[in-house]
Amino acid sequence: MIDDTIDVRPDERFDVEALASYLQGKLPGTENQLVVRQFGGGAANLTYLLDYSTHEYVLRRPPLGPVAKTAHDMAREYKVLSVLYRAFPYAPRAFLYCEDPQIIGADFFIMERRHGIVVRRSIPAQFDGLPRAQRRMSEALVDALAAFHAVDYEALGLSGLGKPAGFVERQIEGWYRRWQKAKLHDLPEMDAVYAWLKENLPTAPGSSLVHNDFKLDNIMLAAGDPGRVVAVFDWDMCTLGDPLSDLGALLSYWTEPGDPPYMQALAMMPVGDMGFMTRDELVQRYAQKSGRSVSNINFYHALGLFRLTVIIAQIYIRYKRGQTQDKRFAAFEVMIPLLARAAQETAAS
Repeated sequence: MIDDTIDVRPDERFDVEALASYLQGKLPGTENQLVVRQFGGGAANLTYLLDYSTHEYVLRRPPLGPVAKTAHDMAREYKVLSVLYRAFPYAPRAFLYCEDPQIIGADFFIMERRHGIVVRRSIPAQFDGLPRAQRRMSEALVDALAAFHAVDYEALGLSGLGKPAGFVERQIEGWYRRWQKAKLHDLPEMDAVYAWLKENLPTAPGSSLVHNDFKLDNIMLAAGDPGRVVAVFDWDMCTLGDPLSDLGALLSYWTEPGDPPYMQALAMMPVGDMGFMTRDELVQRYAQKSGRSVSNINFYHALGLFRLTVIIAQIYIRYKRGQTQDKRFAAFEVMIPLLARAAQETAAS
């Protein structure tokens, strides 16, 4: 079995005994001794493995320090995952939500553990040499997104999760407000992209559930089959809105041969000419699988890059303030203006 955990980082530890006492009797196996390890991937919310020897669970909590509740909403993630598994089998089932910050220092929820492989910056050894592995990953990723957007959210009781009308406008304004709070320096490119997005709003192609952070390293693939999705993770920003915003966000995290080095550095996937689909191929497959028009995808790609710039700025300012000690984030300082420029260039293309 693949061990995808690390020892808990010193600054991200919590009182294991307090958690064990709280959970005892609430879930099967919690009468056993608890061992906690940490999932080392990801750059925001903290995720831990709870090993009770006979049962394993996953704990999710917000990052350390003051955070934007709307971006790290454990109650929302629990609400979605407590029902979504019924219609979308790639969604892990959530079992329990705790809003009491006295237990581990923040609210959290507990969900089932899925086993498989998460592809990050390199091709895992299990997939190396498999025929068409990268293309099959690409296809599985897009097909899962189209299937997710086809979910009947009303049947799951999720109609109150958001307000589809005006979704994109609120996204633009909300991310611009977050930019104002997170920026360390003014960037004219961000103001220009903000103005362009407001002036070029497309007509929404209907509403669906929106994941809001759909990318390759937020899916888990079967260890022996790069074309089979096992799970989709990070649901804390899930809402109702314009499904093409998910596709635009995916494009902003994607890379292909010929991209500048800074885009490859920020890509949430292996880089280089490795056989992955191009961005255009992703878009066309999504259109085929979903039946939706993608004629305005350039707008959603620009919005995705605008949003990604803000996310990077939010993470970096937490690092700058000492709210996280993760050294990976030091490089984000030089990435922010480069990514803002990429958003502006995409808007102008």
